[in-house]
Amino acid sequence: MPDIPDATCQPVRYEVSILPEDDINRHVFNIDVEYRGDGRWAVTRHGSCLGADGEWDFGIKEYDRGDNWLTAHRFDLDTALRLARQHAAHIVVNGHTALDAYRRTRPTT
Repeated sequence: MPDIPDATCQPVRYEVSILPEDDINRHVFNIDVEYRGDGRWAVTRHGSCLGADGEWDFGIKEYDRGDNWLTAHRFDLDTALRLARQHAAHIVVNGHTALDAYRRTRPTT
């Protein structure tokens, strides 16, 4: 029997949200941080990709973009997670931010 190499496992996606895991609205307010190879990560949401300038651009496929676009939209993991966390409260769905959704479903003390 030929040698079979050991399978490897690698984390490739993080889900970022200010809403708790059990919140019914969490999935619509999520931001994803996804591995794109070569130590580079993308911050994505519903077909859009966050740039270093804080703007969301539609389209996340690398073959659609040039090197300058990729440089502005791919990050090391720490930077990608920091950017996703910074934007998590400000995601807007149907005119409401993630923070609005959080406040509507969480009791205040």
